[in-house]
Parts: sequence; structure tokens; C-alpha cells
Amino acid sequence: MTKIVPDHILELASYVPGRLIEEVEAELGLTGIIKLASNENTLGPSPRALAAMAEALPRVHRYSDADSRVLKKALARKFGYDPATLITGNGSSEFILVLAHTLLGPGLKAVMSTPSFALYATNARAAGAEVLQAPLTSDHRHDLEAVRRLVDERTRLVFLDNPLNPTGGWLEPDELMAFYHTLPKSAVLVVDEAYVEFSRRSRIDWRPYLHSPGRLMVMRTFSKAYGLAGLRAAYALVDPSLAGILSKVRQPFNMNVLAQIGAAAALDDDEFVEKTLKMTWFSLDRLAVEIQRLGLVANPTEANFIMVDLKGRSADEIFQAVLRRGVITRSLTSFGLPNHLRINAGLPEETEAFLRALEEVLRVEG
Repeated sequence: MTKIVPDHILELASYVPGRLIEEVEAELGLTGIIKLASNENTLGPSPRALAAMAEALPRVHRYSDADSRVLKKALARKFGYDPATLITGNGSSEFILVLAHTLLGPGLKAVMSTPSFALYATNARAAGAEVLQAPLTSDHRHDLEAVRRLVDERTRLVFLDNPLNPTGGWLEPDELMAFYHTLPKSAVLVVDEAYVEFSRRSRIDWRPYLHSPGRLMVMRTFSKAYGLAGLRAAYALVDPSLAGILSKVRQPFNMNVLAQIGAAAALDDDEFVEKTLKMTWFSLDRLAVEIQRLGLVANPTEANFIMVDLKGRSADEIFQAVLRRGVITRSLTSFGLPNHLRINAGLPEETEAFLRALEEVLRVEG
């Protein structure tokens, strides 16, 4: 295969997902494994989404609506969006892939921070583009000045996840918008707001900015706050002219029947979202206090996870030790942070199980 596959494809790094519960239980001979690795909603899925999907099951022999009109109407009704500024997809990862196919190629550039979501760089490189990455600030936030210095006339995509994965760092609305206005007209700013519902800070109303031709895309997901990660349901806010171009590149029927119906129903499940936020914030506050008590450092977060500085300890070793005690977390070695661990918010009993496991590991260690 090496004779027919281009070098820039052969050199790609594979995405490293969190461990599966079933896989770990089989490997370790354990039951009741707790997973706090993939920033999923441990409350489960939205009950309204479940009910709507159950009712729709007899219709799965039909293709989905290629334009997701019901979901777009629900989004417009809920948030006041112009349907022309909405696109939907098979998870935010599809948007990243389609953007790369549409706007990148040899001789062009994509700019982002490092570490951040791995698929920004992977998809840009797969398109043959050059990837430029700016290190984070000392407090694990986007360094916007460093990012801007990497942007030039050949830059087509600038990715910023806000909140930032894996650190939980946050950009304030004024600094993000000031950065946006400095970008050349040849570059599209892609703001990934996968975790925005969990933030306790002020947010940007993007609606006034969605008619600046081709310069902005804001990605949102139903995977986190709405508990629908397995459906791969997402939407994005984008200038209508760019939306039309992207629709030519994406796959037809890219969002399946159940994903569309479940996502639309989840939008009306305010009670579930409120319960999710209360659980998340309680868990994060509890984790922050106890991590500090154990002599480690909890990074401030606006997402549904917390990053832990292990004070020089190996993240892979701590991950394995906690895993043997029945809790799956996420070593951040693959993100270039070999001394950091990421833990997503969980139910109270899940949070306490992790803290007990971590304390035991640290005590045994020394």
C-alpha cells in the first residue's frame, strides 16, 4: 500500500478514543466499570429524545430528510436562528472533514492551537494542507497572539475550540471577537462550541455575524449536554453562501432519521438539560476541591471535564492504576501532556469512586 498511498496520508496519526467499558471489563475481569474518559453525559440520553426515537423506529426503512428541515425549524424556534444559517451533520467531526475537503489542499494552511481537538490537524493534513499550531499559554488557554502570527494569505481555516479540549480553557467574548476581526478575508474562523452549554460565563450571540460571507462557522453538538453521543448529531451556524457550498461536498442523507428526530426532541427537554448542568457543576466543584487536597492541580474549566496536573507523575501510569480500580479516565499523553489526566463530570457516586481510586493510587505510590 505504501506505493499507492500518498506520504501525507501514511504519516497521519490515528485518533485515540477513550477506552470502552465492555473492553475494559473483559480485559480486567471486572464488572461495574465507571467511565469518565470521553466527556459523555453520564445521566444518559434525553428522555424526550428516547421517546421520539422509539416512535420513529418503524420509519427507518425510509431515507432521512437530506436537509434536516424539522431539526432546523426546531433550532430556529428554540434559539432564533435563521434556518438559512444552519447546517446539520453526523457529529462535528463531519463538519471538520467537509471543511477540509472544501477549503484546503496543497499549498494552503490551517492554523490551530496545540493541544486541542486532534481532528482539526488530522483532517487538514489529510487534505494535503500545511498545519501550523501555536502552543497554549502558561495557564492552558488559547494564545490568540501566537495563533494570529501563524495566519497569512495562504491560511484558509483557523480552528478555536471554546471551551478548549482537553484543558477546559475559555476565551471571553470580547477577546474572541477582537481576534475574529483581525483575520484576513481569505480565512474562515471555525469556533468549536461542543461544550458551550456547560460554561458558567457569558456567551456570544453569533446571529449578527452570520452574514459575513464565508468567514465564520460555529459548531455545536448534541453529544454532550443532551446525552446523544452515540447518535452523532450536530449542527453549525454559518454564512448561507458557505452553507450552500458545503452542502455540495457533504454526503447525502448525512444525518440519519433517528439522529434528526432525537435531536429535535432533545431541544425541548429543558428539564433534562437543567439536571445535566446541576450534576456537572456539582461534580466539577467536588473534583476541584478534592484534587487540590490531594496535592495536585485542577485546571479551571468551563467544559464538562477537568484537567489534572499530576505534578510530574506519569499520566499513563496513573491512568492504568485508576483503571485497575474500576474507573476509566483519559491520559493526555496523546495530546502532548504526559503528566496530565482528564476526567469528565459524573454522577455523585461516580465522582466519589474516582476520587477514592485516585487517593488510593497516590497513597500506594508514596
